[in-house]
Amino acid sequence: MAEKAAGGGVQSVERVFELLELITDAGGEVSLSELSSSTDLPLPTIHRLLRTLVTKGYARQLPNRRYALGPRLIRLGEGANKQLGALARPQLKSLVDSLGETSNMAVLDSDMVIYIAQVPSPHSMRMFTEVGRRAHTHDTGVGKAILAQLSNDAVRSIVARAGMPTPTDKSLKTIDELLAELDLIRERGYSIDEQEQELGVRCFAMAVPNAPTPSAVSVSGPVSRVDERFAEKAVPLLRAAVQSIAEELNLTA
Repeated sequence: MAEKAAGGGVQSVERVFELLELITDAGGEVSLSELSSSTDLPLPTIHRLLRTLVTKGYARQLPNRRYALGPRLIRLGEGANKQLGALARPQLKSLVDSLGETSNMAVLDSDMVIYIAQVPSPHSMRMFTEVGRRAHTHDTGVGKAILAQLSNDAVRSIVARAGMPTPTDKSLKTIDELLAELDLIRERGYSIDEQEQELGVRCFAMAVPNAPTPSAVSVSGPVSRVDERFAEKAVPLLRAAVQSIAEELNLTA
């Protein structure tokens, strides 16, 4: 009897996480019918689990009766991001020690990237991004590295919801330009922010392989220092860093 109850509990947990992930994949807001069409769970089960999530604050029902992610998930996400950032920080420091330029780590958070760790360059003129800052995916090195890990359909959905603002005249302007860029990133294994986020700043980034949350690491600096010669040294070091982070994540999973 105890084993049956335990098994049922595990199944309920799996179903709860399935619903939360479906809401996240839908952009953070979804209707009951949309959830029903996206899962094999019976409608009464979906309704029961959502009611529990709403009661606990992990989901909320909007005035239009759609469901959205709840505020209590923010604290969990912030805690997880801090832990992931702390885990990656030694690798970021190693990149800065070797390359002399600022290194960042970011994760996909709904339709944006959020920076979770940074080790700054020792140079007085350097790239600076505040930890906790959210940015679009299409015009950042980390964002494009992450998007390249997703299907084109998933990329289209993210861009449709988040839009494609153009901070500089070098920013990608259309979904077709972005998809072509992602094909190139998949082929070479890393992304470049070619002054797309800020004029005068170039960034090389690489996704963390097999990360539980889509993640990427970057090195950024002024274009006068971050050039082709810099890339020749940076790309192998980035590859080693993300591989080390991936291995550490697997050890702690």
